[in-house]
Amino acid sequence: MTHRPRITEDGVSAETATALRAAMLRLFAGKPQRTDGRLTKENLWREAQVSRATMNRAQPILTEWDARIAEHGKTTAGEMRRDAEISRLRKKLADKTRQCTLLEARLQAAATAIAALHHHNEALRAELTARTNNVVPIIAPRR
Repeated sequence: MTHRPRITEDGVSAETATALRAAMLRLFAGKPQRTDGRLTKENLWREAQVSRATMNRAQPILTEWDARIAEHGKTTAGEMRRDAEISRLRKKLADKTRQCTLLEARLQAAATAIAALHHHNEALRAELTARTNNVVPIIAPRR
């Protein structure tokens, strides 16, 4: 006669319930051992190394899973850190883009001012040249 494990109030054996809860904790902590860490039921049964059917019999554990997902969402700790880093980098990029736009405007204004000064200097040089060409030099008398 084969020995059937005693079914607990979780709908599965105590060993299976422990494996599922441990897998759930690892997934929520962002420290999976056997999966990519996404918070999916497929990863739960794979992480616990039980079959999908066995996991589905553990309704109280799945209720805990669903409650945790409803409360905190399907984002793992690692994904939250990644998303926070992406958000921080996007904000930094937006700040740098604004700064770059401001500097480009200042550069354009400086280039315009320099060009205006250059043309003004050229006009003054031309005027000075025109004035000096019209001046008759005084010749000193001979002695």
